[in-house]
Amino acid sequence: MSTPDAGGHSPADTADVHAEIAADVVVDARGLRCPIPVIRLAAAARDAAPGTMLSVLSTDPAARHDVPAWARMRGHAFVATDESAADDGTRVWSVTVRLGGAQ
Repeated sequence: MSTPDAGGHSPADTADVHAEIAADVVVDARGLRCPIPVIRLAAAARDAAPGTMLSVLSTDPAARHDVPAWARMRGHAFVATDESAADDGTRVWSVTVRLGGAQ
């Protein structure tokens, strides 16, 4: 049985939503509004090495635009945005970047 995190999401929920991209680090920002998903991503990036793949899970549609913009400004590569639905029908976006990956 999965134990929910502070946001009420279980690790199994996160794995299902994030099955498309194999990220090294997943930042669960579901239920949080702009600018918090990017702030949490930036905090995770500070502790990660170049080449690390980071994904943000967000229910805020602004993350689809904010995360790639943050990556460009910081010299990281935007990898992908995937959309899925949680069990309750809530739309969830997984936005993935590779640190230090801008060409």
